[in-house]
Parts: sequence; structure tokens; C-alpha cells
Amino acid sequence: MAVDYLVIVVYLAGMLAMGWWGMRRAKSKSEFLVAGRRLGPAMYSGTMAAIVLGGASTIGGVGLGYQYGLSGAWMVFTIGLGLLALSVFFSARIARLKVYTVSEMLDLRYGGRAGVISGVVMWAYTLMLAVTSTIAYATIFDVLFDINRTLAIVLGGSIVVAYSTLGGMWSITLTDMVQFVVKTIGVLLLLLPIAVVKAGGFGEMRAQLPTAYFDPLGIGGETIFTYVLIYTFGMLIGQDIWQRVFTARSDRTARWGGTVAGTYCLAYALAGAVIGTAAKVLYPKLASPDDAFATIVKDELPVGVRGLVLAAALAAVMSTSSGALIACATVANNDIWSRLRGIVRPSGGEHDEVKGNRAFILLMGLAVIGTAIALNDVVQALTVAYNLLVGGLLVPILGGLLWRRGTAQGALAAVAVGGLAVVGLMAAHGILANEPVYYGLSASFAAYVVVSLATRPTDAAVLAAWRERLAGRAPAIESPSEQIPAAQ
Repeated sequence: MAVDYLVIVVYLAGMLAMGWWGMRRAKSKSEFLVAGRRLGPAMYSGTMAAIVLGGASTIGGVGLGYQYGLSGAWMVFTIGLGLLALSVFFSARIARLKVYTVSEMLDLRYGGRAGVISGVVMWAYTLMLAVTSTIAYATIFDVLFDINRTLAIVLGGSIVVAYSTLGGMWSITLTDMVQFVVKTIGVLLLLLPIAVVKAGGFGEMRAQLPTAYFDPLGIGGETIFTYVLIYTFGMLIGQDIWQRVFTARSDRTARWGGTVAGTYCLAYALAGAVIGTAAKVLYPKLASPDDAFATIVKDELPVGVRGLVLAAALAAVMSTSSGALIACATVANNDIWSRLRGIVRPSGGEHDEVKGNRAFILLMGLAVIGTAIALNDVVQALTVAYNLLVGGLLVPILGGLLWRRGTAQGALAAVAVGGLAVVGLMAAHGILANEPVYYGLSASFAAYVVVSLATRPTDAAVLAAWRERLAGRAPAIESPSEQIPAAQ
């Protein structure tokens, strides 16, 4: 294992070094939060694929393959479909808005009255998303160093918090590109073919396993539909995803770079399911499906290769964790704290935007590590995150993009009714039940339409300014609380 340890240590040291490099480059708010909106197609595609394919997509995707066979690919597959839909239909318009958060988009569309409430919901989503990735460190570091769960979470979480705090989006972009390459080599080019060969090839896998393992719909139609609602639609509206769209240097980069990343996700989904199916042949009686990834890596891969594949798993976890962390901090600072500060101190006053955002990343990072230590179930935490996001924010965001008659009152009603319905239904039916997202989304839609039609239409001047921003003809404006122009 000495060689494997060396590979991992070099990898982690490289992440910290890139954080230091990013700190020297991120001198303005725009550079710190959205990499100066300057990413080209190659870097944009790699970083977008890195953020959406995290620990749940890697360890969880292999676990679903172990449990259900090839149909276990559906969870990650729906993530890819969501990224494709975002890139083809919405990303160009989102990039042209030149904002920093989803709540700022809602303020522009509805006239400045939706930000704080939507910010709280988005903050809860990004916090829980970061927590799920941080919990996954325990699995990987247990395989690597045989250390206890709490220490594993603190070790992995501290590295992510360190490089994210130092350089913001520039550090995260650079580390994500490395993580994308490591994941591609480790999972697609090494683990996938080795797992299939070790299992005896596809012919032996078919002979050893029930036919249901090779049924594309074996996981169940209702489960697939739920995945579409949660993950496909979740990709359309998450702050962590939008913040990457904001980094694109042009509409074309956002559209085509995202399309490449989405297509990559589809291939990654199938790879995870095949690896999990092979693991079922090799280890038919594992205590938990989520143990499949770590077990096949630990027992079947040669020295050196094992270290690289475990580095790939770390890369998957770190990319999602860092993206969710900066999204959480951005929302907390720009959509919640800055607005509350404006209420308490209306005169504002100059302050260092980079320093403030850096402090919030550190603060939110500590909160994420503490919450991850307290929680135990990755799937439940991830489900809470996406239920809140889809149930509370999908309707007002897509409604604002697609329906002129939607109003601020309708948007606020949709957020409140959908969010409360999701929370209540999770309490009544259980976190993993389908009812919370089904009925929460329906309630949000009904509230949005009814209240919008019952209230006065959005002011014509607000809609005119909104159309100018969507078309890219209006200059970027600062969020309501900002006093200093952001460097572009």
C-alpha cells in the first residue's frame, strides 16, 4: 500500500497547491466567485462534469449497479439528462444574465422581492449537498488509512475547505480539471475494464446473475420517474450548477461545453452500473451495496493502480463538495447576509468583497464538517437536499423563464407552499418516500399559477429590463446589497 499512499498524498498536496495559486489570481469578486466569467469550452466541460459527478454518482452509482444491475445507471443517467437539458435550452440565457446567484435571477425577473426566501431554500439545498459529499470521505479514507469516521471527515473536509477558501472559483476550477482527468483515467479507463475482466467478461456475468440484472428498466418505472423529477429537474435550477454556467466566457461555451459534459455523464452512468454488476459476480454477499466500490478497488486492483482509482473516488467527492461549498457560501453571503446587513445598516459602506466571501466559505465549511459528523446516511441527506430544491424552487425559476404572467406574489407562494409541503410530507411519509417531491411539486405549481393569476401582472418596466438582460443587451448590475462594482 506504500505506493498507493504516495499517489494519494501527492494528489492531496497538489489540490492544496492549486488553492494557493488560485488565491494569487482571485483579486476581485468576479474572479473569486465565477472565475472572471472567462472559462473556455475545454475547461468549462471538464469542470461541469466534475461537479455533477460526485461521491453519490461514483460510489452510489456502483452500489446501484451492484443492487440492480445495468438499470442502476438511471440515477446518474438522469443527472446527465438534466445537464443536457440545461445546456441546450437554458444555459445561454442564464449566462447572459451576468448574476452570481439564482436568487438574483429571481429578483431581476420578479422585481426584487423573491431573494431572501428563495435564498434560504437554496442555502439549505447547497448545505446538504456539501454534507453528503463530505460524509463520503469516511468510506474512502477508511479504505486508505483505516481511520475512524470522524477523523476521515475532518481530514477530507479540511482539504476542500482550505483550497476553496484560498482561491475561490479559480482554485476549484483548476482542481476540478485535475479531478476530471483523474476520474476519467481511474474509473473509465482502468476500473471499468479491469472489473469486467476479473468477473469473467460479459458472458460470464450474464451466466452468473439473474436476467433482471440486464433489464434496462429493472430498477422500476416509478423509481426512474422519481429520479427524473429530483435529479433531471434539480440540474436545471441548482446554485452549484448555475454558478458554473456563470463562469462560461460566451453563450456558445455554455451551450456546447455543457452538452459535452452531459454526454460524458451518460457514459459515466453506464460505467458505474457495469462495475457494480461485475462486483456482484465477484462478491455476491456484501453487507451493503455501497461497499462494492471500495471492495473491488481494494481486492482486485494492482498496487499503484489502486491508489489512482482511490484518488479518482476522492476526486469525485472533492469536486462536488467544493462546488456545493462555494455555492452555499455565495448564497449565504450574497442572498441572505448582505440583504440582512442592508436592513440593519442601510447606509452600507465599502467592504472587501473577496475577503467577505472567503470568510463565508470558511464559516460554511466548518458548518458542513460539523453536520457531516452528526449525520450518517448519505442517501437521506441527498434526498432532503433535492426535495427542498425541486419542491421549493423549480416552479418559480422555470416559470420565470417561460411564463410572462408569473408574478412575485406567485413566486413567493410557490416557494413557501412547495417548501413547507415537502418538509411536512418527509416528516409524515419518510425522507426516502416518493410522496414529498410528487405532492410538494404539485402544490408549488398550483400556488404559483393561482396566485399569479389572482395578482397584478409584473410591472412592464421590470419585464422589459428582464428581456434586455436575457438578450445580453443590458450591462450587468450588482446584487441589491452591493456597494462596490465587481471587476469583470
